[in-house]
Amino acid sequence: MVTSLLHERASPKHLAGRVALLAAVGMVCMPVYYLLWQYFFPQAYENLSLRLTGAAICAIGLFARRLPERWLSLYLLFALSYILPFFFTFMFVMNHASSIWSESLLIGLVVLFHFETGLACRAYLIGTLAACLAVVLEGEGAFLLQREVLEQLPVHWFTIAALSVVKVGRKVLEQEKLAGMAAGLGSVAHELRTPLASVEANVRGLRRLMPQQPGADGEENQAVQQALARIVFEVRHMHHMIDLFLLSASAVNRKLEPNQTLSMLEMVNAVLKRYPFASDAQRAAVSVDVRSDFQFAGQDELCVVILLNLLRNALKAVQRAGKGRVRIIIDGARTVPRLLVIDTGCGIAASRLPLIFERFYSYPVHNGSGIGLALCRQIVDAWQARIRCVSREHAYAIFIVEFPQPVPARLRLQPPSLAR
Repeated sequence: MVTSLLHERASPKHLAGRVALLAAVGMVCMPVYYLLWQYFFPQAYENLSLRLTGAAICAIGLFARRLPERWLSLYLLFALSYILPFFFTFMFVMNHASSIWSESLLIGLVVLFHFETGLACRAYLIGTLAACLAVVLEGEGAFLLQREVLEQLPVHWFTIAALSVVKVGRKVLEQEKLAGMAAGLGSVAHELRTPLASVEANVRGLRRLMPQQPGADGEENQAVQQALARIVFEVRHMHHMIDLFLLSASAVNRKLEPNQTLSMLEMVNAVLKRYPFASDAQRAAVSVDVRSDFQFAGQDELCVVILLNLLRNALKAVQRAGKGRVRIIIDGARTVPRLLVIDTGCGIAASRLPLIFERFYSYPVHNGSGIGLALCRQIVDAWQARIRCVSREHAYAIFIVEFPQPVPARLRLQPPSLAR
């Protein structure tokens, strides 16, 4: 359960939801376990004030979704430091390393190190040192050097090391899975090119051989010509989709750091030029509103991956809803330049919105591999930018990509190669 609640790469909104859930658990458990250890199974030492303080800290966490990202990070460090290492270590020592508190402290460390490793290490050091100081102030400092306390340290450190290794292993497996998917996708895409090329060549041959005749036979020939033209269009569409798949597959294993200065308007135009629209009507449903162009630090091919994924998802939402349009807004006049991709299609349910940037999550389940938006977020994070989504189910979805960092002077303006 803990593993499912706490994820190493949780998005801010998803993390806030998990923090709120854990805060609710902590707010209930603090007073309940006071009653349990004070009256039902009395322990040598209890402290109602510390528990009420912990419950109050947890109560703040119930509003984690409303906290700005920076304040959420600070709150999380403070809350973890107090509730897990500080409180459990202090109670462990004050109860003279009883079996109940030995097990409780170990469980607390397990929960702590299911968070991001750097955050967990900082909280562990801060909370443990503060607990030792509090024990000294309570006059129990001598017990810190007793065998009962010291013999727990190797167990704790082994637990921390094991959890860290497991998280690293999980990350490695995830990368291997991504690499495998990329390799498989690349192989399938390449294998599709040969039969598609054969189909297109045969259709072109048939169109040349068919006579152009007036009258009834001519009308039949015209209908066949239109059908063959549609086949050619679909083949070209598939070629474009293969290009998109190969581009996404190659992005999984490449370095994501920015090395170019790009124009957002040029990148949007390049993507619209190469996107495999299914029909003229679908192309007409996409509009571009240029309030002010802006330059940003990135990579042209990776930017195409982002824009293609956002545009494809928007068009799919319009298609599923059977209504709506797609609007791309380039807004560089703001302090924080941004790109907005807006669709008035099916929207996203509030319960699913925190999950859409999670790797391998897709909805409906047959709607893709679940790596598109996760890859977009990974690229954007590497560019020190930010991507988020605002949506209302059955109404609209707005994907916002913000570029708060100024373009570094060392980056030379390079036109996007994919636009040429």
